[in-house]
This record gives sequence, C-alpha cells and structure tokens, in this order.
Amino acid sequence: MFEYIRTHQKVMQLLLLLIIFPSFAFFGIESFTRSRGSDNSVATVGSYSISQQEFDSAQRDQLDRLRQQYGQQIDSKMLNTPEAKQSILDELISRKVLAIEVVNNHLSVADQTLQQNILSTAGLTKPDGSFDTDRYKSLLAVQGMTPSMYEQRLRQDLIVQQLLSTVEATSFIPKSVAERVAGIFEQEREVQLMDIKLIDYVTKVNVTDAMLKTYYEKNTAEFEIPELVKAEYVVLNNEALAAQVTVSDAELQGYYEQNKTAKYATEEQRRASHILLNLKKDASAAEQKAVKVKAEALLLELRKKPESFAALAKANSQDPGSAERGGDLDFFGKGAMAKPFEDATFKLKVSEISDLVQTEYGFHIIQLTAVKAGAVKAFDEVKSQILVEVKKQKASKLYAEAAESFTNMVYEQSDSLKPVAEKLKLKIETVSGLNRQANPSLPASVPVNSTKFLNAIFSDDSLKKKRNTEAVEVAPATLIAGRILEYKAASKRPFDEVKAAIMAKVTQTEAASLVKKEGEAKLLALKAADSTVGFSDSKVISRLKNADVRGDAATLIMKADVQKLPAFVGLDVAGLGYSIYRISKVNAGTPDQTRRASEQQQLTNAISQQDVYSYVEVLKQKAKVKISPSALSVQAAKADQ
Repeated sequence: MFEYIRTHQKVMQLLLLLIIFPSFAFFGIESFTRSRGSDNSVATVGSYSISQQEFDSAQRDQLDRLRQQYGQQIDSKMLNTPEAKQSILDELISRKVLAIEVVNNHLSVADQTLQQNILSTAGLTKPDGSFDTDRYKSLLAVQGMTPSMYEQRLRQDLIVQQLLSTVEATSFIPKSVAERVAGIFEQEREVQLMDIKLIDYVTKVNVTDAMLKTYYEKNTAEFEIPELVKAEYVVLNNEALAAQVTVSDAELQGYYEQNKTAKYATEEQRRASHILLNLKKDASAAEQKAVKVKAEALLLELRKKPESFAALAKANSQDPGSAERGGDLDFFGKGAMAKPFEDATFKLKVSEISDLVQTEYGFHIIQLTAVKAGAVKAFDEVKSQILVEVKKQKASKLYAEAAESFTNMVYEQSDSLKPVAEKLKLKIETVSGLNRQANPSLPASVPVNSTKFLNAIFSDDSLKKKRNTEAVEVAPATLIAGRILEYKAASKRPFDEVKAAIMAKVTQTEAASLVKKEGEAKLLALKAADSTVGFSDSKVISRLKNADVRGDAATLIMKADVQKLPAFVGLDVAGLGYSIYRISKVNAGTPDQTRRASEQQQLTNAISQQDVYSYVEVLKQKAKVKISPSALSVQAAKADQ
C-alpha cells in the first residue's frame, strides 16, 4: 500500500462512514431531516437536531454489528469510551449534513435505476434466472420491512450515493505526481550485507549468580504457577437422560406412521425445459401483443416439430440461465417456480408441450422432459434415526423433573455428588488442572470449561467449605455440579528450578547488548572510511522486490540518504545479531506501464475519498454544527447502566 494512503487516516474515517456504519437505506433521509432542534438533543446541525434516542440507537446498532462480526464476547464497554462515543456522533452528524444537502438540492433516482438495483441483488435469482419475489419478501420480513418500505429507503440511499459519486468524479491526480510515485517504487538499489552474529558473542558473556537472581526477582510473573484444582463433576443433559430411556418397537412404528409423510417422504419432482419471451411489467398493449404473437409462432412451430425444442430455446429464449442448455431447468418440486408455471408443468405428461403460460416475467412455452416420482422411505431404513429422535423427545420430557431433583440434591447433600449420581444414573467424572480462566485450547461448549462453572468451583463455598457447587446451567438443558478433590494454591517456581532458563535468557540479552555495541561502532567506522571487507556479494532490491532482504531492512535501505555513495545503514535484529548494509549504486529501474496505470487509479481513488471527506467537512461547517457536551455526558451515564 502506498505511503500516501497510509498517512491519510481521515480517508479511513470516511470509509467507516460509508461502509461499516449502516447505510441510509436503513434509516431514511426523512428521519434525518424531520427533527428540528429540541432540548433532548446531543447535537444540532443547522436547524435540525440529533436526538438522544438517535444516538442511543446508533450505539446499539454498532454493538450489534460488532457482535455479529466478532461474536458475543464483544463487551459493550468498548463503546462507552469518550473516543468511541465521539466517533459515533461524528458519523451521525456526517449523515445528517448529507441528508440535508440531498433535500436542499431536490435530488432523485429514477424508478428504472431502483428496479435494476433490486433485480441485481445476489441470491435472489431462481434456477430459471428469474427474480425470486417470494424470497425477496421473506428476507425483508425478517428485518421487519415490507417491499415498499425497503424500496423507499433504498431510493434514498441511492440518492446519497449519487451525491457522493458526483464529488468523487471530479477528483484526479496529475500525471507528473503519478509518475513520481511510480519512480519511487521502481527505483533499485544495489546492496551488500555484513552480519555480526549474536551466536559468536555468547561465549564472551560473563553471567554471575547475582545477575540471575536479580532477573528472577524482577520478573516474578514469568515463574508463577497459577492455583490449580482437581475436581469431580456430574452433568445432567438430554444426552445423559436419553441413554437411560427405553423405546419399544411399537412406539417406533407409531412414530413412523405419524410422520412418514412429513419427514420420510420425498415429493414428486419434475424436469422441464422452457422458452421464455420477456415482457416488461409496464409494457403497452401493443408491446404485449407483439411478444404474444412471436410466442404463438414459436409454439406453432413446436407443435409441428417437437424435437426442435432445444434448438429453438437456444435461439429464442430470453432466460440467460437456461437458454444455453436448450431451455433445461433440471428437476424441481412444488414451490420452486412461479405459480402459473408450476401449475402448467404438473399437468403435463412426459414430452408434452404446454400452451402459452404467462407469468410476471413474460410468456413461457414448457416441455416436460422427465418425472421423478415421490417415495416414502421404508420403516427399516429409518428405524435407527427414529430411535434417536424418540429418545431425544422422551429425554426432553424427563429433563424438567430431573433438573429440579439435580438442583435440590447437589445443594441439600452438599458433601458428595454420589447421591445425585446414583438417583439420576449419572456418571461422576474427574478433571485436573482447572484454574480460574477458561482454557482457550478447549471449546467453550465443554461443560468444565464454562466460565460459569469455573466461577462456581472457585467460589468460597467450594474452596473453603469443601461443598458441592450449585447446579450451574452452562448451556440450554445442560446442568453441571462439581466439587474440589485437590487444591494447589498459586506459587512461585523455585529459583534453582528455573536457574537454567534464566541463564539462557540473561546470556542472550547480554550477548545482544555486546553485538549491538559492536555493530554500531563498525557502522560509524565504515561511514568514516569505506571498506568492502566482510560484506557479501551485491544484490539489487527495490520497493517492489526485496530479494530475500528482511522486511525491516528493506524499508531502512530504501529510506536511506543516497546523495553520497556508498551509503551505510545498520539494523539490530532481535535474536540474530546486527546487520550492516552497504548501498553502492542507485538505478531508476524499469518502468512497468501496466502497474503504473493501476497505481494511478489507486491514487485517484484515494484522492477522491479524501475529496469526499473534505466535502462532508465543508457541509458540517456550513451547517454550523454544535455538540452538547452535557447531553453527551448524560448519554454516557445512561449507556453504562
């Protein structure tokens, strides 16, 4: 990535505005401009306000997005810092000024543009290439929206994008600047390497016992052994109860009879080919007639030559998903196609061709090519599957009663887990090496690795009074209780036990100090009087090709002042030694026009994003934004509750 882009952090702030935060489609311009200034506001933007409710909602939405992306372990306190709150408020203000600008300039988006945007949405295309209206509506329903609500808000979102795209379109980077940047990346430098190796200085180090003991005392955290517990535990869940359940063959047969149609039957599927002639929703009567006449002509030709269906579909069908396959749609069941299409297909016999069928997409001519009959799996085929299901259902019914007994017994008979294990026929397990923190190498789903259980096993009742833990719910329908068998308090490993490890660390540190001192002295001497003694053969590097040079060294070499050659740079390499590089020659390198064009485009994109950011900042100044510190402070208190 270009140094220019790395140093323009404000561009990234804008990207957060446009990408990470929800788009205008989920808020709507109206909601940003309808609120006039009020007492209950976090900020005012001209005569409009950002209410406390808007700010609270933005915080909640941001937390939800973080948890969706990174998991539920995200702590809400992350957004309760002054910096995080100020960032969220800045983004709300930016959206507000953009929304006001859209309204003031009477911007709009054509119906056709809106329709094309929706039709191109990924995942909303049926196997026949048509738009899946039912899926579209169901996805919106999950978000609590109707198609009209979504389309209105999407229209508003597109308008804002239109405004920002206009600003971006005016951005450009001078050719001379692009060429200068390209030249920096293409420049080549010829270098030689001298390595002063750490290993050669290890034998020169004199480490005393006093040095070792000093290290031991100053770094006590390295030698601590955390408190550890060996515990026994019992787990009550559906799986444990299912193992105790018995099921008769009659019960299995009865379950099969009740569910064979719903669970063990496959519906009839049909394979068809079709020819589609598209028809616009707003087509005039004349346009509809023209399309229908063409469809009727094709149908007449097919009646005469049914064997030509594939060829005619390939030549005439306007369904891009199936035309190349001769109109073939493969097998499908009921509910997969538009209703008129489905009804017509399921009335046909194999090889029979339908009359014209009109759907919202246009006129279809359908040929049924195969039928895959529905079937019901035999009882013996699914018996083992039914056994698992019935046991699971029985265990679920038993769980509520068993959970009450489990909870009561581990509390009332707190000096042993045997009574509850014997009554509920549970196995007592043991585990060693537990500490207060969950083991990251184990799944959180392991009951003894649950934070709730660890808190319980390390509670005062468990540690000091040697009682059973309470029944802890570590997952839905999963209870665990445990008791400590052995406890080892936190301790410090003895000095003699870790002396050898400390010796190695101190020796390494002292040797590194000697090497660095030697390397820096050698570097000064070379700058004063050039010499090639001890250097490797030359190699050529650039910002585009580092030729096996360590990453840090490559950056250092390319940043070195080369007005006077040879030039020298030194690098302290942790764990290896000290490296000195001798730069003997600088070349312009070979221009790569393809890469240069790509770089220029990237630079132009970066400039355009910066221009958009600047544009938004100007709008903020124009709107005379005012932030209420007291209101923000009140919000902080509320958010923390």
